[in-house]
Amino acid sequence: MKNFLALLSLLIGLQATAFSQISLFDGKSLNGWYMDVPDLQKDSTLRKPFIVREGLLVSLGTPGGHLISEKSYENYILEFEYRFAGKPGNCGVLVHASTPRALYGMFPKSIEVQMMHSNAGDFWCIQEDIQVDDMEKRRGPKENWGVSEGKERRIINLTDNSEKPLGEWNRMKIKCEGNRITVWVNGDLVNDGYGATAKKGQIALQAEGAEVEFKDLILSPIN
Repeated sequence: MKNFLALLSLLIGLQATAFSQISLFDGKSLNGWYMDVPDLQKDSTLRKPFIVREGLLVSLGTPGGHLISEKSYENYILEFEYRFAGKPGNCGVLVHASTPRALYGMFPKSIEVQMMHSNAGDFWCIQEDIQVDDMEKRRGPKENWGVSEGKERRIINLTDNSEKPLGEWNRMKIKCEGNRITVWVNGDLVNDGYGATAKKGQIALQAEGAEVEFKDLILSPIN
């Protein structure tokens, strides 16, 4: 009887976890998202840089901009798979996004989790800030730190060689809890920041020069 009750409790827990998960991409449309693409706003004849192709969410890379979630989120784990479809290049996921075009007339106020090939897991501070251990080693001289144009906004990740070869799928996990952001790539801990100046906001995917495919974007709230 005790074993049965323990099994029942486990199954109920697993079911509750499954129901709490939120799929951010239905594999068919961009429902739940909107685009902020400055050049497209100026010239509506340009292609849209975010599309759905063969069940995948695709950032075509150009024109530059962001695909932004309609909802804001706080205390969650975001997991997804991505790969560079052609040449390696740049892309990122922005968490705690808020004010649009707050940097260089393009980037929303946020903290970026870098996906750029060979740099996956770096933090980039975009009018928001975050701390890590060994800050001067990983961000450079303190007098250069900042969150605006011309400042040292990059915080280098913890590992090398966590990414899979080009063309293969990588799995990224981002945990946002309170003022802490922790990132894993293919199971490796690649960054762990604390003291973030934002604790909630929208999620944004970048179009930043390279074509990137996404699948299985799942958000799990942390209660």
